[in-house]
Amino acid sequence: MSTGKINVTVENIFPLIKKFLYSDHEIFLRELISNATDATSKLKHLTSIGEAKVEYGNPIIEVKIDKENKTLHIIDQGIGMSAEEVEKYINQVAFSGAEEFLEKYKDSAKDTGIIGHFGLGFYSAFMVADKVEIITKSYKDTPAAHWVCDGSPEFTMTESSKTERGTEIILHIAEDSTEFLEENKISELLRKYNKFMPIPIKFGTRQEALPQPENAPEDYKTEYTEVDNIINNPTPAWTKQPSELSDADYKKFYNELYPMQFEEPLFHIHLNVDYPFNLTGILYFPKLSGDLNIQKDKIQLYQNQVFVTDNVEGIVPEFLTMLRGVIDSPDIPLNVSRSYLQADGNVKKISNYITRKVADKLKSLFNENREDFEQKWNDIKVVIEYGMLSEAKFYEKSADFVLYPTTDEKYYTLTELKEAIKDKQTDKDGKLVVIYASNKETQHSYIEEAKAKGYEVLLLDSPIVSHLIQKLEMDNESLTFVRVDADHVDNLIRKEDTKISKLTDEEQTKLKEVLETVIPATTFTIQTEALDSNSAPFMITQPEFMRRMKEMQSTGGGMFGMGNFPEMYNLVVNTNSELASSILNMSDKDSQQGLIKQALDLAKLSQGLLKGEELTAFVKRNFNTLK
Repeated sequence: MSTGKINVTVENIFPLIKKFLYSDHEIFLRELISNATDATSKLKHLTSIGEAKVEYGNPIIEVKIDKENKTLHIIDQGIGMSAEEVEKYINQVAFSGAEEFLEKYKDSAKDTGIIGHFGLGFYSAFMVADKVEIITKSYKDTPAAHWVCDGSPEFTMTESSKTERGTEIILHIAEDSTEFLEENKISELLRKYNKFMPIPIKFGTRQEALPQPENAPEDYKTEYTEVDNIINNPTPAWTKQPSELSDADYKKFYNELYPMQFEEPLFHIHLNVDYPFNLTGILYFPKLSGDLNIQKDKIQLYQNQVFVTDNVEGIVPEFLTMLRGVIDSPDIPLNVSRSYLQADGNVKKISNYITRKVADKLKSLFNENREDFEQKWNDIKVVIEYGMLSEAKFYEKSADFVLYPTTDEKYYTLTELKEAIKDKQTDKDGKLVVIYASNKETQHSYIEEAKAKGYEVLLLDSPIVSHLIQKLEMDNESLTFVRVDADHVDNLIRKEDTKISKLTDEEQTKLKEVLETVIPATTFTIQTEALDSNSAPFMITQPEFMRRMKEMQSTGGGMFGMGNFPEMYNLVVNTNSELASSILNMSDKDSQQGLIKQALDLAKLSQGLLKGEELTAFVKRNFNTLK
């Protein structure tokens, strides 16, 4: 056996940093401003505990472009560094000053807002610069230092004439990165990554109107003054306590997050927890359509007010990725893979907490103002139904606030629904039959027939309703769902009584044979039923099981292969109708087939199945009868 030490060649480090440290080169600005923020936060802490005998003041971070010299400057008024500290923190790659500071002051610095962890952030500068300078002066009474490196392992360090506390980073932008010398580009990056950093960030100046004097003349011209252009909001709403914010404040912050979104959110959820992990944030429920393919990258993830990503899968439960807002947690690393996130214990706890918080908020909204909650139901139901299917804990809590609307715009909880329908909608086997429609317009005639029987008809029109009712049936043995057009209304809820047919068994068989000569067996299964004589003579239905399985597979689920089956329908022929007798007794075959075709087209028309060439022929045929 032999032992030894792995030898790392220093010359190879910088090319690796430049190419692989971060997937996106624009991250360098986020990292350098995070370092400047840390330097300022450290100074604030040291002055607060009396260790730094200097005036903290009102420090800012300044970003400047010098196009003539092709340099980008990041200047802070923070803690600064001595030459020895530059040697320690800059010349030793991956030695994190933030980590050391937190360890040294762990008892008093718990909430300092210090961001850094790995000590590699500074070197991201070499992804866009071929030379980097540091000019820095410590808050202690030591000479300022000037460090210069051209991206090789060689550096120079000399004394500097800098007299003010803080650090200036100067990036000499490389030829392949000159886009970072454009004001629009830097402004865009600052607003993307640093919009809510806790220290004011100055980028240039802007003109601000002076207040108009009280006795200004009519021809008074507004005067302007030049002020610092502060591009960030250092105290965003999520950093405050809910008691400090009004509804107007929450809406104003929503507009700050989404300036191009003109619809106001329906309501918000303020997240605030410090044990067993740290997390703050605000989630908003926007108005949502029933489309599951809506954009899911609207929640912004921050770490100590530094933007990380708007892809929050694995942190936020999937069903809530349709919401909008902000989540900020120092317990989520800035740069990790998704597989790491999914395996991280803190991330799982965060996901569970958010699920519980959302469920609790929905329950309180329901309890506090049910009428308002009902009015918002159609705008939020797709999120809630998705959550019921994908999160077991959310499903358990959802029974307290999930609503089941009827076609008459009444709203029931499941418990209320069971009580409302038990007298009229219990079948011969003691099961409660919930009748529902998926489209009020196309299923109107079926809905009206069911309502005439005194049945309640729910309107369940979301794209995942088949999955949802399947789950509800599994969890409620005495409950079954059936769509209003799955069968004739007399057969939707099977009772003991049966109607007697006017036609004998032989006549029914003969009628069926006649119909089969005209009606394609590949699409329709003909069923003769003894129904009320006033009921429709022909009615098209679609078997509940087959249709539901096809719908489930089309949205992920159901029985394998069902989605490839052709559409199959039942044609229910009322043997007690006059039309059935007329067809059976007609001697002229052409007239008989014409009558069958007309009756079938009318039944298809009522289901929205008459389309294209068939619809054109039907309209033309009926106009001809008017001549």
